[in-house]
Amino acid sequence: MNREPNIRRIGNTSDIISPCVLWTRMGRTSNGVPRREFAGTVVGAAALSAATGTAAAQEGQQHTVEMTDGLVFEPDAITIAPGDTVVWENVGSIGHSVTAYEDDIPEGADYFASGGFDSEDAARSAYSAGDPESGDIAGGESYEHTFETEGTFEYFCIPHETVGMVGSVTVTPGGAAEENGGPAAPQVPDSAKTLAIATTIALTSVVGLTYFFLKYGGDYEIPTGDENQ
Repeated sequence: MNREPNIRRIGNTSDIISPCVLWTRMGRTSNGVPRREFAGTVVGAAALSAATGTAAAQEGQQHTVEMTDGLVFEPDAITIAPGDTVVWENVGSIGHSVTAYEDDIPEGADYFASGGFDSEDAARSAYSAGDPESGDIAGGESYEHTFETEGTFEYFCIPHETVGMVGSVTVTPGGAAEENGGPAAPQVPDSAKTLAIATTIALTSVVGLTYFFLKYGGDYEIPTGDENQ
């Protein structure tokens, strides 16, 4: 037997409404949930999404230190907050390394070195110019490390240590301060900004749709396979 399309008359119209739309507009039926309960669940999910977006926007910031053919780290000293990440970028053509002085990092802090070595001796012994696995960072490449422990971390470039290519990272709550002594304005990553905007749009849409359901919606049933046979 031919089945007619699922049709529900609304007011003086006879628009054809798909089962998906009927689901979002249903009231209390034997096959569904109360419309108000459904709306509350959707709003709750949207709120959770907004909270997640906010948390993402509040994650640690990223800071960049350039390694140049002038054989310097630029800047050679940087102050960040716990959870921030420093990215060392080689903007020249000469290879460099980022290697922590093992005796000049806070007690209990994770050791860091390009090449992934867990000690200064291992990093020094393995380094070979032109070999990225040995810790060499070629032109156009980068290395990054996230700092969780407060304190000052001293580091150097293995092949250019003798000419003074050294640097330091100071980790302190609040990170760097402005020249006037106030806290620096946070630098929110573009990905976090995009997520926050998308979350705001989604939340606004859900709230508006929920308001419409609660104010104007009636009780709708979910179509079943037994109808119109």
